[in-house]
Amino acid sequence: MKKKWYDYLWIVSLTYLILGFFNILSAWLGLLCFFIPLIISVATGTKGYCNRYCGRGQLFGLLGGRFGLSRKKDIPGWMKSKWFRYGFLIFFFVMFFQMLWNTYLVFAGVREISQVVTLLWTFRLPWHWAYHGSLFPQGAVQFAFGFYSVMLTSTVLGFVTMILFKPRSWCVYCPMGTMTQLICKIRK
Repeated sequence: MKKKWYDYLWIVSLTYLILGFFNILSAWLGLLCFFIPLIISVATGTKGYCNRYCGRGQLFGLLGGRFGLSRKKDIPGWMKSKWFRYGFLIFFFVMFFQMLWNTYLVFAGVREISQVVTLLWTFRLPWHWAYHGSLFPQGAVQFAFGFYSVMLTSTVLGFVTMILFKPRSWCVYCPMGTMTQLICKIRK
């Protein structure tokens, strides 16, 4: 079967993670992965992004499938359940809004910029080498650190899920997938 251009979007996901390691301001590019799925769902009423264009899902499929890093076991039923998926979405939103609050505090001058990436919402990793000053406001830089933390955390969760279960198991409870599914249900 001939590959299409969108079959290589896993390269974009990998590039994003690498760029954020060296220059935290590139984390702003991750907003594309946030808004494009929502726009596609609103415009088409489908989960076309998840099924075709999601570079992260493709990356997990490649690592778990072709490179054999997955045990290829079924994901437990409780992880497929509505209460888990919607609960995880709510939890993710709480963490996202906390990140936005911290960004606001830096914009407002109440708090200094924190040059750390928080992995799994708990582990603070120093990330000072990825920021060397810029023309952008400190709040914009704080947002980049926070958003990269969200993206890295979700990638780590997806990677662990990929290893333990089937390659694209993350897609079952991915917050973006849950939101696009909700949009599709509302449109119908």
